[in-house]
Amino acid sequence: MYSLNYKVTTSTCDSEGHLKIFSALQMLQDCSEMWIESEPAVKRYFHEQHMTQLLATRQVEIVRIPSFKEDLTVTTSVYGVKPMFGFRNTFITDAHGEPCIKTWSLGAFVDLTTGRLKRIDSDVIATVAIDEQRPMNYRDRRIILPHVEPQLHALVPVMRADIDYNRHMNNAHYARIAMELLPPGFTIDGMRMEYRQPAKLGDTLTPSLYNMGNTIIVALAVGSEPSAIIEFTQGVG
Repeated sequence: MYSLNYKVTTSTCDSEGHLKIFSALQMLQDCSEMWIESEPAVKRYFHEQHMTQLLATRQVEIVRIPSFKEDLTVTTSVYGVKPMFGFRNTFITDAHGEPCIKTWSLGAFVDLTTGRLKRIDSDVIATVAIDEQRPMNYRDRRIILPHVEPQLHALVPVMRADIDYNRHMNNAHYARIAMELLPPGFTIDGMRMEYRQPAKLGDTLTPSLYNMGNTIIVALAVGSEPSAIIEFTQGVG
């Protein structure tokens, strides 16, 4: 288990003084990435094997959106590890310890040289601290695109500011781009994000939007293949 403390500041707020969902996703990602500092054996193994962990899927359940100046704690915990995948919960809680945002995610273990999945040794898996799976509404990790004609939107170039230290587009920026396409008044209560092929600097994303009322899916493709698919829901729970 690993935690980071935050305060909702001006730069993380929207025009109404509420935490931006984009900023919340960055907090979640930062805590998940920093988790490895609490697992020295895994950190050493990844360094020696030239490996990293990449986000494959994240589901977000929004209980409430925090407001300006609130103190928050982001905590991530692993509840399962397989040779090529890890499963974790990452929650944002308020000053009273009550959850504001609940998530679970699937991370893939990847060889940095080849970009392909790579198994980790069983003795390394045995060192990982496994915590209890936290309660939330777990849904399938795969997002199925509906068989309807989508709305096509303007192309979006991948900018230098979108790239992280893995040299591809950071996962939170896919959601940022997709959220700009949502119709006015659409209140996000839940999200699912599936990452397939990482977009890189110089790529161009083609957004396709599927509107099913209280569920909207945005596919962001590089060429003919989706790079990420993001599902937004409102009126859930």
